[in-house]
Amino acid sequence: MSPDTGPTPITAPETVDVLVAGGGIAGLVATAAFAASGFRTLCVDPAPPITDEMAPGADIRTTAFMQPSQALLERIGLWSRLDPHAAPLQIMRIVEAGGRQGEVREIADFNAAEISDRPFGWNLPNWLLRREILAHLATLPLAEFRPGIGVADILPRTREALVTFSDGGRVKADLVIAADGRDSPIRARLGIAATTWRYGQKALVFSATHPRPHGNVSTEIHRSGGPFTLVPLPDGEDGRHRSAIVWMDRGPEQRRRVMLAPEALAKEATERSGGLLGPLTIEGPIAVWPIITRFAHRLTGPRTALVAEAAHVVPPIGAQGLNLSLADIAALLDLAEADAAALGSAPMLAAYERKRKWLVRTRVQGIDMLNRTSIAGAPLLRDLRRIGIRLIRDIPPLRRRLMHAGMGPGLF
Repeated sequence: MSPDTGPTPITAPETVDVLVAGGGIAGLVATAAFAASGFRTLCVDPAPPITDEMAPGADIRTTAFMQPSQALLERIGLWSRLDPHAAPLQIMRIVEAGGRQGEVREIADFNAAEISDRPFGWNLPNWLLRREILAHLATLPLAEFRPGIGVADILPRTREALVTFSDGGRVKADLVIAADGRDSPIRARLGIAATTWRYGQKALVFSATHPRPHGNVSTEIHRSGGPFTLVPLPDGEDGRHRSAIVWMDRGPEQRRRVMLAPEALAKEATERSGGLLGPLTIEGPIAVWPIITRFAHRLTGPRTALVAEAAHVVPPIGAQGLNLSLADIAALLDLAEADAAALGSAPMLAAYERKRKWLVRTRVQGIDMLNRTSIAGAPLLRDLRRIGIRLIRDIPPLRRRLMHAGMGPGLF
């Protein structure tokens, strides 16, 4: 019998500058940003990333990076990897189709050329974004991504946070960035409350081919139940024109549609699109996402900053969701670069709270208002929506202000 050697010694925690909890797109971008700026950055996520469009569980949504987000990606060295796969969004088109038979009653085009010499944004598939960002992280000496590991506990201290992982490992970090999703365990562990609004909506998400070119026009069609949006994708290798579809509607209708054969769903989608691009042909898998609005009452805790869906969740209207998230990351990065010695300190986090909380709250409320307007089924409400779209289109100062607001941190 071997002699008693006593308890197993506890391994000392490793040390990093920044721990990012969450390996979604926002978390991976945060990891790349801080590592590129000279901070040793570790990212963990309980689930391994899926980087194949056809693999089970792949995120088949797309993300339109508006100009400020593209500027951040360029600043941290990521954009050169993404640019070849991106479809530019030159025109944002809003279609009001709330007539008795769903006929188009108003069209408003917003052309980026009116306010910029570049497109509003660039659209890319989420699964491809993960693939390219992970490849970029592998080139950064100060970045590390560990899939299959989650945060089990967080103990903030005066000088750092002590984080325990699900595999028993531990790390000390000056700053913890919580990018761990809409049901953020870190937000809950820190006791930060959140307000949630539900709409009874779900979004169907899929890609489709169509005979007419999209012309780099992103089209949002409003009838009732929620918008039907066609977002440009690059043409396929076979030359076919492609768009990403985000179709928001009431839950029971979406549960019925997701059970349809692809041909039957394509027929309904073509009708809902008004046939603007011709008959739609669905390609690849179809996903269903619940639609909610949520915002955290605070964006920070001791040694911790909430970003992305840990801080705010919005309906997919106007390509605002991930762009709002990347604005969180840019604000944090600016503060860290301005005073690296204060990384994760109370003054730095207070500055982040001041910089983002009001802007996030007003943007979330604006998107909530737009979504409630898009759901409208009563004829009077649809008529008011039509008048609003016409006014925005026909009053140049208002039109330009809203175009600027759609790309940056301004108000709706």
